Amino acid sequence: MREEGDDLALYIHWPFCVSKCPYCDFNSHVRDQVDQARWRDALLADLAHEARVGPKRPLTSIFFGGGTPSLMPPATVAALIGAAERHWGFVPGIEITLEANPSSVEAARFRDLGAAGVNRASLGLQALDDAALRFLGRAHDVGEGLAALETAQQAFDRVSFDLIYARPGQDEAAWEGELHRALSFGTGHLSLYQLTIEPGTRFATLAARGELAPVDPDHGATLFEMTRLLTAAAGLPAYETSNHARPGEESRHNLAYWRYGDYLGVGPGAHGRRGGVATVRHRKPENWLGALDASGHGLAEEQPLDALTQATEALLMGLRLEEGVPMTRVASALDSNAVARLERAGLVRCADGRLAVTPAGTLLLDSILADIAA
Repeated sequence: MREEGDDLALYIHWPFCVSKCPYCDFNSHVRDQVDQARWRDALLADLAHEARVGPKRPLTSIFFGGGTPSLMPPATVAALIGAAERHWGFVPGIEITLEANPSSVEAARFRDLGAAGVNRASLGLQALDDAALRFLGRAHDVGEGLAALETAQQAFDRVSFDLIYARPGQDEAAWEGELHRALSFGTGHLSLYQLTIEPGTRFATLAARGELAPVDPDHGATLFEMTRLLTAAAGLPAYETSNHARPGEESRHNLAYWRYGDYLGVGPGAHGRRGGVATVRHRKPENWLGALDASGHGLAEEQPLDALTQATEALLMGLRLEEGVPMTRVASALDSNAVARLERAGLVRCADGRLAVTPAGTLLLDSILADIAA
């Protein structure tokens, strides 16, 4: 894995879904209604602005995310990749990831997207159980999802997929069987998240009506520990709280975030961090396009971050990683007395100039962060 400070990542946000989607956090548009030429040119213009004002070193990774980026025209994807290479250059073996839903409509485009330059796919399988997929509000079933996974493995050099566990009624045996099945597909990366009830979501509404009970913390901890044991035994140990990979197949793009490297955000709603400045693009597609027409970029905010804010953000991100974070980078954000107390309790470790959370502390990460942040 690359070291801190080396990475320069590029995130490109495509806001459109295959249809108006209740799960998106802003208005999406039916794909057939998109003026593809206009959007290609607008994204290229936003990209060029970041190239003018941002870091000049080669890109480590590109990530296409957002609504349904796998429905971007492959020619647009190729144009953006080509422009990025001209603006910054690429490190050898650059990771270029595209986020995709595992539907047959999207899978049919995987080969063309691979030919356009994408070399890694991240699929939102979410479950290997049809009833669970219906509960989670997904449009695909297990058969369609696994067919998309097979197609992705043929089209891209690297494939990751995610699953959500600790679902209502899911006992240890059920999750163990589902995870064994997931590991049998041979991908080099898995993202495994416990179901959480976030404010403003459908799950929060169900919980408020008494139709969904949060997972018992002890049961969740048991499933979490089981997950780490099974993935490690299969050769995909955890390298971050919820992410597991074969050595060398960690998500380089997400490592740039967790290591608090520079990352450039392009497209509606995209966030970035470059040279100690936080950037935010206009969220609504119409406002983003209007800003581009008026100013040549889609920026809504550029906020310089002081040293303490940067240290605190680096701490919050870095302690999610098994490798931890360099003490010199976060010292100003730490309560040293709290760190010493937690180290004596076996919840954090300080070694070789790094601060990291121990396996016992990982289950208490949120509490630890609240405790040690100065």
